[in-house]
Amino acid sequence: MKTITIEGQLRSEFGKKATRQLRSEDKVPCVIYGGAETVNFSAPSKSFKALVYTADFQLAEIKLGSKSYKCVLKDMQFDVVTDELTHVDFLELVEDKTVNVTLPIKLVGQSAGVKAGGKLVSKMKALKVKALPKNLVENIEVNIENLELNGNIRVEDVKIEGIEITNSPRIPIASVVMTRQLRQEEASAEKDAKKK
Repeated sequence: MKTITIEGQLRSEFGKKATRQLRSEDKVPCVIYGGAETVNFSAPSKSFKALVYTADFQLAEIKLGSKSYKCVLKDMQFDVVTDELTHVDFLELVEDKTVNVTLPIKLVGQSAGVKAGGKLVSKMKALKVKALPKNLVENIEVNIENLELNGNIRVEDVKIEGIEITNSPRIPIASVVMTRQLRQEEASAEKDAKKK
């Protein structure tokens, strides 16, 4: 799994004045929680680009002096006017402690319904899951080869060992719908059949 390394410095000063000073130096205040201790640090804003501005699920390795923390991005805040990153929360990965994360969906295979002239409609981009850190994956592959015309693949159809999907089971992930052209072809075929 892809891991982004972020090098930061521990924070010793807190409050609005200290936070403003950090942001004026183009640094982002951050926190790591979920492990043995809560760690407050700051890092240059450019070091977050590969982690924040992507749809991919990635791990973050936070290096603070001699210590290193394996984390996942949990939350981020942006300035409402400038859209600049203003704060980042990380959840430390602890070997025997389950984490709740959102993993992107990757549709694989060619649907039977698409081969028959239908159009594939992706209804979800990601799934909420609960898993141990060792079971986390970059994305959840959903095989759509058996997806027929006017059919759906739902959350309940996806099973991954070691990962519990927490979304509602009846929500559709993808479906194949009839295209306008296919409907017109079927309607004209029905008219021709009635004439005979």
